[in-house]
Amino acid sequence: MTVNISQKSDSDGSPGIMTDVREALLGGKTFRSLSEQKLSPREEKFERARMTSGFILAPLVAIVFALIPMGLSYQQHMLAAILLGVIVLWITEPVPIPVGGLIGVGAVVVLGIVPAADAVGPFGSSTIFTFIGAFILAQAMLHHGIAQRLALTVLALPGVGKSVYRVILAFGLITCVLSAFVSNTATVAMLMPTALGILAVIAELMQERGIVKKDFDPLRLRVGAALLLMLAYGASVGGLLTPVGSPPNLIGRGLIEEATGTKISFGQWMAVALPICVAMFIILAVVLFLLNKPEIRKIEGVEEYVKKELADLGPVSRAEKNTLFAFGVTVVLWLLPAFAALFTGTDSAIYEFLDSRLDEGIVAVIGASLLFILPVDWKRREPTLTWTQAAKIDWGTIILFGCGIIFGALLADTGLAETIGTGFADGLGVTSLLAITAVSVVLAILISETTSNTAAAAVIVPIVIPLCQAAGIDPFVPAMAATFAASFGFMLPVSTPQNAIVYGTGAVPITKMIRTGFSFDIAGAILIVALVPVMIGVVGLGQ
Repeated sequence: MTVNISQKSDSDGSPGIMTDVREALLGGKTFRSLSEQKLSPREEKFERARMTSGFILAPLVAIVFALIPMGLSYQQHMLAAILLGVIVLWITEPVPIPVGGLIGVGAVVVLGIVPAADAVGPFGSSTIFTFIGAFILAQAMLHHGIAQRLALTVLALPGVGKSVYRVILAFGLITCVLSAFVSNTATVAMLMPTALGILAVIAELMQERGIVKKDFDPLRLRVGAALLLMLAYGASVGGLLTPVGSPPNLIGRGLIEEATGTKISFGQWMAVALPICVAMFIILAVVLFLLNKPEIRKIEGVEEYVKKELADLGPVSRAEKNTLFAFGVTVVLWLLPAFAALFTGTDSAIYEFLDSRLDEGIVAVIGASLLFILPVDWKRREPTLTWTQAAKIDWGTIILFGCGIIFGALLADTGLAETIGTGFADGLGVTSLLAITAVSVVLAILISETTSNTAAAAVIVPIVIPLCQAAGIDPFVPAMAATFAASFGFMLPVSTPQNAIVYGTGAVPITKMIRTGFSFDIAGAILIVALVPVMIGVVGLGQ
């Protein structure tokens, strides 16, 4: 992509450099060092102090914790120390976040917690291939201008393009609905190019109308953070709606059914989850706009601008058609197991067959492979996407999530997660339904912040069920609450794949994700504790 800049004067008469918005937003820049960002003097001072502190705090926290007698096994003690150090690296960013994860993985092997083969084994996870395939599809959409076309089409819908708030809310609703049936990761990966295209349009309009300085950094806009966080958090909220919405749902439901002998139907799950999803989406919108208030509310002339731009794009090209076909095939294959579950149930032979064959990661790779098969020009043997173009995907985010999977596996394999959960519950002496539910929710959210949601559900639910049974309490409420809470890790890029994807754009600073995510963690915990007991009683699940 060609970077075009021109010397112009700002309103104060000083020369300025016109920012190439599309290069900044769509040029593949993700984890940026301090020197690569455009910051105000105050922001630069804070960022420099934050990053510098990480070089000191990360090793200090890890070493001090490792030296404190904890009564844990060597593996658990050292893993906890390393994980604390890595979390400090992720928060302070003295090095790019993916590198911080790799440093932790290296320390795990060097300190003898697990052999190297066991440590790096999770990089072969199907989720990694989901990332790779989805990112290649997204790269094709960006390269061939589909993102811009889709962005303009969304803005052209009656009334939507008149308000930035409506655009963001529309994106949130679409994400919620899709993620109820498609994996959260896949949903965000599919919509990300469109979101970046819309953000580019908004940023260019702000630039043209003098709302921002000519040399502004479009990756630092509050409207960008609001739009992309709505995308990530909306997927987490919508994923709760159905049993197939996210892996933690299926894990939690299976464990509950096995322990209680009571089946939870598709409809029963949705009945319990729907009020939580609706309430959380409302809170999501309110808090998101309060903490990341867009710089603009309305822009005059946006509809005329959109019509002109759509006309300038011309008819859909062969490359765009091929990309949309590959994208459509991928989405259909992703949806087939969900539709089978919806119409025949998750116990049906059809669902089991499709679910076992249409692995999410394999489907993503198959869809991406079509881009190298479908020709744009058969005589020249020119494919829709070349490998040089495909190799520009965000490998940093892939490495980041791979590290998250590694630490999730280590938490479970070493027994550290179970030790933390059991010790926490015993230390508080919880015996009532409300107390156990609250502890379960808090533990699930805390664990999901530093590891995968799937690992959080797999660790917490098996602890909650026997704890409830020992206390003579029906495990339905605490176990369901813990299952929902496992999807509510909002603070860190490694908390969920969708967080990692939006953070990888470079348009969501880590500090904004932590601040906004912390608010949603608290809101989500309160909603789950308050609504799950009521809805389980209404639906008639449990005793």
